[in-house]
Parts: sequence; structure tokens; C-alpha cells
Amino acid sequence: MLDPKFIRQNPEVIREALKKRASDFDLDAFLILDQTHRDLNQQLEELYAVQNRINKEVKQLLKDKKPPAEKIQESKEIKKEIEGIKSKFKGLTGDWDKQTFEIPNIPHASLPIGDISCNKIVKEEGEFKKFDFKPLDHITLAEHLDIIDFKTAAKLIGSNFALFKGEGARLERALINFMLDLHIKEHGYKEISPPLLANRVSMTTTGQLPKFEEDMYHLKDEDYFLIPTAEVPITNLHQGEILEQEELPIAYVSYTSCFRREAGSYGKETKGLVRLHQFDKVELVKFVLPENSYQELENLLSNACRVIELLEIPYRIVLLATGDISFAAAKCYDIEIYASGLDKWLEVSSCSNFENFQARRGNIRYREKDTKKLKYVHTLNGSGVALARLVICILENYQNRDGSVTIPEVLRSYMDGKTRIEK
Repeated sequence: MLDPKFIRQNPEVIREALKKRASDFDLDAFLILDQTHRDLNQQLEELYAVQNRINKEVKQLLKDKKPPAEKIQESKEIKKEIEGIKSKFKGLTGDWDKQTFEIPNIPHASLPIGDISCNKIVKEEGEFKKFDFKPLDHITLAEHLDIIDFKTAAKLIGSNFALFKGEGARLERALINFMLDLHIKEHGYKEISPPLLANRVSMTTTGQLPKFEEDMYHLKDEDYFLIPTAEVPITNLHQGEILEQEELPIAYVSYTSCFRREAGSYGKETKGLVRLHQFDKVELVKFVLPENSYQELENLLSNACRVIELLEIPYRIVLLATGDISFAAAKCYDIEIYASGLDKWLEVSSCSNFENFQARRGNIRYREKDTKKLKYVHTLNGSGVALARLVICILENYQNRDGSVTIPEVLRSYMDGKTRIEK
């Protein structure tokens, strides 16, 4: 969330940010609500002060053995007035809280202004493989090699799920271990294995709630959600805590399954592994000093790209425009990798700087070493990387004429030296 005081003092900055995002949030209505809310609060404080003064006067009258009836009646009238204003204030507070959580983050000045068509490719790396045959898509390859079973997954649960088996399951496990080892040993992240359920407070901290509740899997009998990404539990590790400046930056890596209903996504490409309701992902999360957060974003982006580089898959980095970044992000890069069979670029990571947007929601602060002042940390996260689409590109880019798939060299030690997946 944004600082309410900043919103009051800089309405034009917020208005411009909302315009860049093409947001329909009604800032004018919020400012009126905010002023009314503050006025009522001030009235309450003034009435409480009057009531305290009258109560002291009653005590003094009793001490002086004088009749306090008039002052007692005055106190009752003040109390009645307080109760009336408290009721109004409570009702407005619920609406004020709700609207405060609906205001998106301010886009960083470096972002292109506009919708998805204004996204900017800032880097392209890797060589496209030249085939002397028409490359197959991953669905055909997976069925031929009997390593991913979409039909059985549909029987077990429904559409947009996948069942990895045999060498497919082994490939997925090799990728997970490879990415965890890379980020822990080379990039200095600390591994966390969190619960796959999160409560409402945690989901609100990271920005999934209240705006995107319909896209989440929610338990019927308990107010818990299946996590859409490890970002949720990992960011909330320090919810409500005060860190010391010397502790920052803190970097965590986590492998989890992720769950997303993606309500309203019908009509998009949903075949095969492109868009699943459950998928595995290695996530990177950082807690950093505000003055270092944009350099830390570049470092995190580089860490995620290193996965793709070692797998020798063509990739590109896309700087998202103001109308395409997520609700909570101030700046975001997408990493897209090329799938030869589909002849498409597929997003496998979004690396974002949220500045203090999530930290305010989760009350995550640090104490400055010299001044001892408390400030909000900046949080960052990015996939390092998502598994399903990575598997697509490995199968499609490493396929051979006979339908076999060559295993990327960096993964072979995780698969007992095996060099190919064959039927």
C-alpha cells in the first residue's frame, strides 16, 4: 500500500500514476472519504479530551463535597455524542481500509508509458537452433516419449493440469535441484521450504488480496488459500518484524508448487504446459535497503537469467510498460524464452521491485544503524524460474529428428550422466 499521508499531500502524483496504469480507481472519491474519516477522528479526539476534563472536574467536586450532578449530566451527553460519531467512524474505517488497499503502486519513471503493446525488449541472448526437419511441439514429443500424461491428469482432476512420469518427472526434479543449487551456491540465497497454504493476512501483504481473490484457490471451511507463488509465504517471513540495517540484504530461494485459478483467462492458449492451474516454480525473494533496491533488482534479474544461459536456451528481457505491470510492482522485467515447436516466446519469470508497497502492508521495517530510525524495507521477487514453460522449451529446442530429446549438458549430472530421453 501507499503511504496515506503521501497520497493526501501529492494527489496529482497519484492521479498521474493511475492514468499511466489506466486504472479506474476513483481518487477524488477516496480523498473525500479520507477527509471525512480524518474529520471524524479529530472530532472524537476533541470529545474524548472534553470528557476527560469533565471527569476530572467531577472528581474534584466530589473531593470538595460539592454536587456533581450538572457535570455528570454533561458527561453523559458527551458520551452519547461520542457513541454516535464512533459508529459513523467505524463504518467509514472499513471502507477507508478497503479503498486504501485498492490503490496500485506508483510505476517507476523508467517504464514505457502505455499498455502491453508498449513493452520494451531490452536484451536478447542465445542462438536459435537450426533444424533440418519441422520441429514438433512439446505435447507431441511428450506423448511420443510417454513422459507427460495430460489425459490421465484430466481424469484425475480436470483440464489444465499435467502428470509428469518416468523421465519427465526425473527431468523436472533435475531442473528443480539444478536451480536450487545454482541460486544457493553461486548466488548466495538461503533456501526455505514453506507451507503451501497461506492465511488472508499473508495474501494481503503481497497484494493478491483483496484485488485478485477470485483468481485464488480458497479453502471452504478455513480462511486459507493455496499459494499462487512462494512469494507469499517467503515475503511474510518478516511480517511485523524490525530488521537491523546490517542484516540487509536478505535473499531467499524456495521451490514450491503454485496454484492459480486464473478466472477469466478462458480463450487464451491453454494447451499442454503453457497455462496450468498447478505448476512448480523456484522463487527468489529479497529484502533490501531502499537506496539499493534498483541495483538489487538488476542483480536478481541476472540471477534468474543465469538459469536460462546455462541451459543454453534463447531468451529475451522485456521491460513492462506502466499498463502491464502487476498491481503491487513499481518496476518489472519479464524473461521470455523461445519454444521452437510452438514458435513462440514464453514468459518464465517476472522480476519485480515493489519498493515499500508490500512492506507497508506487512509492516516490515528496519532500524537504521546510525540514526536508529525505523524505515520500511524494499521487497523484490522473481521466478528463478518457473518449471512448466522451461520444460516446454527444453523438449522443443533439444529435440532430435527421431523424436528423442537431448538432455542439456548442465542437467546431466542430475540424471546420472544420461544424455538423451528416448522412447
